[in-house]
Amino acid sequence: MFSYLPHTDETRKSMLKEIGLEEIEDLFRQIAGGIRVKDSGFNLPEGISELEASKKVADIASKNKNFQNVISFLGGGVYNRYIPACINTIIQRSEFITSYTPYQPEVSQGTLQAIFDYQTLICNLTGMDVSNASVYDGASACAEAVLMAARIAGKSEILISKAVNPEYKQVLETYCYGEDIKITYLNTDSGKTVLKDCINYDDYACVLVQTPNYFGCVEDTDNLQKLKDSKAKLVVCVDPVSLAILKPPSEYGSDIVAGDFQALGISASFGGPHGGFIACKEAYLRQLPGRIAGLTKDKDGKEAFTLTLQTREQHIRREKATSNICTNNALMALAATVYMSVLGPQGLKEIAGISLQNAHYMAQRLAEIPAVKVLYRDFLWEFVIKTENIPSGEFINKLAENDIFIGIDLSKKFDDMQNCILVSVTEMNSRGDIDRAIELIADILEECKLVKN
Repeated sequence: MFSYLPHTDETRKSMLKEIGLEEIEDLFRQIAGGIRVKDSGFNLPEGISELEASKKVADIASKNKNFQNVISFLGGGVYNRYIPACINTIIQRSEFITSYTPYQPEVSQGTLQAIFDYQTLICNLTGMDVSNASVYDGASACAEAVLMAARIAGKSEILISKAVNPEYKQVLETYCYGEDIKITYLNTDSGKTVLKDCINYDDYACVLVQTPNYFGCVEDTDNLQKLKDSKAKLVVCVDPVSLAILKPPSEYGSDIVAGDFQALGISASFGGPHGGFIACKEAYLRQLPGRIAGLTKDKDGKEAFTLTLQTREQHIRREKATSNICTNNALMALAATVYMSVLGPQGLKEIAGISLQNAHYMAQRLAEIPAVKVLYRDFLWEFVIKTENIPSGEFINKLAENDIFIGIDLSKKFDDMQNCILVSVTEMNSRGDIDRAIELIADILEECKLVKN
């Protein structure tokens, strides 16, 4: 390891002498002796070679479960989708993986063009007029979208569907608390949001719905037309893959569209990193948080890319900034750009179609088991099941012992969904995987029935 350390003993002595100290320990005199750990207190082993360290880390990593050695039906915002090999090849190029914000356009044309292409593709998917250059994830995208709507409407009350991802709701509550924005939640019926006629939507800055929502149900877009003549802005959170087979939000009156694009070529990776998108009507362009890359011409008349709008606190006066935590997640946006470019409209449609067919096949097989009930039918690739004779947590654990991760225990997230599980199926779940899971589920439930009797 010493070949990787930049400072020699002589260099350290010289630096200590310069600041009037004799040894490195003198730098930590301010720390009380009682709370300092002596070198022996760490119980560190003797140093090993790079080869030995590599083997040791590989051995530790092999204890992890991953999508290659288990069958997973986990979803709820993080999805196991196929990632073409070319994506990592491109995003790991040094000029991309080491770049940050392209403040200097004259040396950042490649990054700026990639961001511009990303914005174009998001607009193509959503049908909206303009997109920003991305944010951290779907949760922060939704939060920024409702704050944006509140600024546009000049109101401090918003409506949010209870069917929105519960993790998104936590982030929304945190953001809105800081902005003194009051949240009222809309109830659901049969897995879908209920928009009551008795509500005066003009009193609210916006209505936020998710489609497909957290329960996997596709919201009734005709129902959302109730908001068309109101002053409340319609903010829609969408799964971008679903837009390959569903009509874009622009066609049913959306003012702002937000969501997470992890499903577009980004690994699940223990929950991150992700990427969030926000797109809107052109009229609200200047309220978009973050930054926008644009196409222009340089002094010689050649096409050039540059940042045309930067509303982040670091770039403009604080009182005019739209946000101070809307960093552009450029590397993840690049991955999504490559993914959408490689698959194209037809490829994305095929991915969505396979996922939908596999999910409905699994739901049909599960519905044939007497002790399992499929709650809602209007879903794409996520759906809710309810177990009988066995608590959902115990059911999930029994399957996990056999390397089948059936889904998310909704009883931990919703008080009224005891013994309910959110199951997610993608193109990565083969019919063989599904049949194996169904067979084991039937065996477990039959065993529970016999024990109970």
